[in-house]
Amino acid sequence: MLSKKTKYAIKALVVMGKNMDKPPMQISRIAELEKIPKKFLEQILLDLRNAGFLYSKKGAGGGYSLNKDPKEIFLVNIMRITDGPIAMVPCASLNFYHRCDECHQEHTCGIRDVFIEVRDASLRILSETSIADIIARETTLISND
Repeated sequence: MLSKKTKYAIKALVVMGKNMDKPPMQISRIAELEKIPKKFLEQILLDLRNAGFLYSKKGAGGGYSLNKDPKEIFLVNIMRITDGPIAMVPCASLNFYHRCDECHQEHTCGIRDVFIEVRDASLRILSETSIADIIARETTLISND
């Protein structure tokens, strides 16, 4: 299941992507638009800034803006920043591998084998889907409404 932290991160990036031609957005404005608790959003935006996805400006006219083109910000990166592993079991993770305590022979584990397939399918979709794609999908969904 997608965590609230990841969902809020994506929502904040989408709203900033839609407002790229405008001045930096204040945290309070993003929180208000997307119904995100302000304190929680502050931490999320700080993590995204530290990862290089956002630029922050202090003082009057300050706030956050995208540091990259929305086409270059992929969901897989956002999920790893906010939640860590993509895989549903630690033994199937590429970047956060950890052997399962109860597993006796990992190479013959059917559960692991299935969840490696799930991981690979998820990675393919998440690695190909950018913030720009989410914005485009929303535009299409609104026009079809």
